[in-house]
Amino acid sequence: MTKKPLTTQELQELTVALNRVARNLWWTWNQEAQDVFQELSPRGWQNLYHNAVAILREVSDYELRVRLQDPDFCDRVNEVLRLFETYMNDSRTWAHEHAPALRANPVAYFSAEFGFHEALPIAAGGLGILAGDHTKSASDLGVGFVGISLFYREGYFQQAIDTNNWQTEYYTQLKPKNLPIEPVLNEKGEPVVCRVGIGMNDVAFQAWRVNVGRATVYLLDANRPENEQHFSELTQRVYGGDSTTRIMQEMLLGIGGVRLLRALGVKPSVYHLNEGHAAFLTLELMRERLAAGRSFAEALSQTRAECIFTTHTPVEAGHDRFRPDLVDYAMQRYRAELPVPFSEVLKLGRVNPQDANEPFCMTVLALKMSRAANAVSELHGRVSRQMWHCLYPDRSVDEVPIGHITNGVHLLGWMKGTVRRFWQRKLKASLADAAPPGFRGPGADWAAQVNSPEFWQRVADPEFISDEELWALRYKLRRELIEFARRRLLIQQQRLMHGDFIAFDQLLNPDALTIGFARRFATYKRAPLVFQQLENIVRLTRDPERPIQFIFAGKAHPRDDEGKRYIQYVIHLSKYSDLKGHLVFLENYDIHVARQMVSGCDVWLNTPRRPLEASGTSGMKSGTHGSLNLSILDGWWREGYDGSNGFAIGEDAHASSVEEQDKVDSANLYKVLTQDVIPLFFQRDAQGIPRQWIQRIRRAVVTLVPQFTTARMVREYTEKYYLPKT
Repeated sequence: MTKKPLTTQELQELTVALNRVARNLWWTWNQEAQDVFQELSPRGWQNLYHNAVAILREVSDYELRVRLQDPDFCDRVNEVLRLFETYMNDSRTWAHEHAPALRANPVAYFSAEFGFHEALPIAAGGLGILAGDHTKSASDLGVGFVGISLFYREGYFQQAIDTNNWQTEYYTQLKPKNLPIEPVLNEKGEPVVCRVGIGMNDVAFQAWRVNVGRATVYLLDANRPENEQHFSELTQRVYGGDSTTRIMQEMLLGIGGVRLLRALGVKPSVYHLNEGHAAFLTLELMRERLAAGRSFAEALSQTRAECIFTTHTPVEAGHDRFRPDLVDYAMQRYRAELPVPFSEVLKLGRVNPQDANEPFCMTVLALKMSRAANAVSELHGRVSRQMWHCLYPDRSVDEVPIGHITNGVHLLGWMKGTVRRFWQRKLKASLADAAPPGFRGPGADWAAQVNSPEFWQRVADPEFISDEELWALRYKLRRELIEFARRRLLIQQQRLMHGDFIAFDQLLNPDALTIGFARRFATYKRAPLVFQQLENIVRLTRDPERPIQFIFAGKAHPRDDEGKRYIQYVIHLSKYSDLKGHLVFLENYDIHVARQMVSGCDVWLNTPRRPLEASGTSGMKSGTHGSLNLSILDGWWREGYDGSNGFAIGEDAHASSVEEQDKVDSANLYKVLTQDVIPLFFQRDAQGIPRQWIQRIRRAVVTLVPQFTTARMVREYTEKYYLPKT
């Protein structure tokens, strides 16, 4: 029977509702919603960074109304709207039962960057990705959560490789109307404007709201006409400019963030400093209390009671330090608002308060001004306690008050569509049988079950999923990655238009063991380590019976020439060495490239110089895709590896010298690659199935996937740090 056409009113309501969904990043982890937006314009979806807002601007209102008259498409749109409303209005969340106090008085989470999705490129690396995943899981759990960051109008840089294989950077202006953000307006419909004293000026800023499911993140924007140009450009780029720009950005983030929350009437129960960049918020909290008549000691104590701090790096360069004269200059106007000698404030950022020449350290300020502090893995906790023992000389290293909560990832946000659909089908099939403990019965929702250990435990059962199914999935994902890489490399070559042409349709081998490496090209991450034994690696790639290949991607910081040299070296090998055709480098690494790589690679390679990898999360994303980790026992992998769920490079220790460490790790990497990884991958039975390899995949899924999630992580933060102690 033909359905009755929709009325004009019904079409208008659907259009409004679909636009509301597009402006909430919930769609970035809902497959049905992404399928709807992609169907509206498949090419636009591919070319516009999978951006739902941009798609609805590409499709005219008239076209949308016409498309909605297709009953099948309309039904799917209505199902997406139903799922969205159900999610937004769910009163049965974990936090509803376990953290109701955070609903009225939310967590205020300050971070210099948030990495949500490729459509909103305002993150530089792992710190921002972690913040984005933290926000999504806070939403899923129903935790009251408000994020604060900066709106970088040029985002993080776009990477292009020149004819010398050298990384170059360029920036593009982000247009708010094309992004999943909304202006923060007052009751008159005008932007809410606040001010912070920076240097000798009052710097005005407005804000943009990012809706992340049930959570909200505010991005502060200094691009206001009343500001002088150098102040209006403060929020232009992620970590842009010199130390002067950096300290001013951090003043805007910390001090400005608190002032925006006050202007909006938000009363946080706790302030979470995600790294030291946000530590100036503690000075603003103190200023408020001093202005209310509290003594310095009282203001300090009350501020500490409201703040917690997460440190993310054991690398010295990762801790912001500013010269005393720069702090004095940047805070000329602001310090006039502090009714105490500024010298007392400066002491809060020094290890030795009496040393007036010691640089002002944001991590020191954060540690001194927080009631609790944590690292992001167990080993990082140990390293951090040693690193900051100088602040607590009267205690032993073990008594330094820095705990740890190991990082995680937002599972649905990182699952490639192919894999989401695969596991959804398995869940639906499992509901035909008796539901395992923890399921909510026949109507169990996939999104609600994705973090359930009970669901992932079933992957160990060949009756639930056969070896053949898992191997077919791995082949499909590897094929998708290889074809993605071929398209990207063709575009890279067309841009350069030089004579070294490669037949891209034949590039890379869908039958080869595919090893991926993608991350920031910081030197301590040692991207080229696997190529230290170049002749041996070349021989492995050219083995016709057991071929291997490598896919690399990543960006170096614009001022990190050593990191750029690593990129240049890897690209040179891919073009001019005997690795040509067996090694590729994909430029302009972003969340989309990361998602393709963690899904398609058989092995995820990680070679940091231990113990400098605080946690690392890229390898956590590989588990649901059936990819196995091959990593130094640093960060999270040291906790996750059990001998049967991936591969370890070396032992749970490291040499004392850098030279010896690199030499030993290179030898151990080659050893495990040739003695364990390659033989296991190519050990096939009569049906051509690598049973032992797949058994290791099953073990990885069961032991790693439900454990290393931001759902678990946010629950730990809530129970351990967010909730008031009774």
